[in-house]
Amino acid sequence: MAESIPRTIPVEGGRVSALMLRPADARALLVLAHGAGAGMAHPFMEAASRRLADQGIATLRYQFPYMEQRQSRTDPPALAAATVRAACELARAEAPGLTLVAGGKSFGGRMTSTAQALAPLPGVRGLVFFGFPLHPPKRPAITRAEHLAQVGVPMLFLQGTRDDLAELELIRGVTSGLGPLAKLHIVEGGDHSFAVLKRSGRTGGEVLEELAATTAAWVDCLP
Repeated sequence: MAESIPRTIPVEGGRVSALMLRPADARALLVLAHGAGAGMAHPFMEAASRRLADQGIATLRYQFPYMEQRQSRTDPPALAAATVRAACELARAEAPGLTLVAGGKSFGGRMTSTAQALAPLPGVRGLVFFGFPLHPPKRPAITRAEHLAQVGVPMLFLQGTRDDLAELELIRGVTSGLGPLAKLHIVEGGDHSFAVLKRSGRTGGEVLEELAATTAAWVDCLP
């Protein structure tokens, strides 16, 4: 198995850390942003990158500035979007022969789509959301999805049925409204972190395999 290689990304007068994991048989590269409460080294991020590598998908994980500086408050959307853009530019420069996609876990995915809606990300052919955070817990709404109509590239939504940040019928409605650009994959029994109950008979590893295999199959079908 390939090892994660440290990288740095210049962002608005500073720098953030990144990790590139590229298997020998890579055919695509996913620029992968972390969630709001944990950085690129979180076990989910590490495990997802490994499972994606098994599917021939390289990853570039990176920190947002607030996480790099160990602050608790997330970056303003403009700075987060600029960080996403800088990470995509590095990915395109380092792996010009690979299909380039971008996305992330929760907050990271939403900031990626925010950046894409503002202006197309360089070379990015699609977006992947590992649990799109449609609304705060117990406060169902779809306002966070309004910008998705301006994304303009294919989108893959990976959502658990127990996700308290995206009521299932609401996320179904959002993706349906986006038409053929959006694909929704439901993880039965998964919460916002894709954890499943013991009585489901499934392990966390099996869920990660499902996420990685679904992502790889979707990437292979990108126009």
